[in-house]
Amino acid sequence: QVQLVESGGDLVQAGGSLRLSCAASGRTFGSYRMGWFRQAPGKEREFVSAISLVSFSTTYADSVKGRFTIAMNNAKNTVFLQMNSLKPEDTAVYYCAGDARSGVDTIRALTSWGYWGQGTQVTVSS
Repeated sequence: QVQLVESGGDLVQAGGSLRLSCAASGRTFGSYRMGWFRQAPGKEREFVSAISLVSFSTTYADSVKGRFTIAMNNAKNTVFLQMNSLKPEDTAVYYCAGDARSGVDTIRALTSWGYWGQGTQVTVSS
C-alpha cells in the first residue's frame, strides 16, 4: 500500500507563486508515476500534471503549461509542483496521485490513478 500526503497549500495573490509537496511512503513498484489533480467547488476533479518515476517524462494540462513545473527528489519519494503566475481560476483543492500501471488509456483520466492523497487547499485572490 502507498500513502500520499500533500502540503504547501496557502492563500496567495494573483501573480504569486506557491510550491506544493507530496510525500510518498509504503510499498513502491517498478513501474510507477505520480501527478497532480485539482478540484474546484462544484466541479469535477481535473488533471494538472504528471511525471514518470522511471523515464522522468512530464505532462501538463494546457491550462498550466508555462506556469507550473512538476519535479521529484533524488530518492523518488517526494514530488513537487512549482506554481508560478497564479490566477484566480487556479483556486482549488490540489490532490497528489500515484499509479503502478505501466500503460493506461490516458493519464488524464481519474480511473488511471490508484492512489490519492487527501488534498491541500490553494486559494488565489484577485
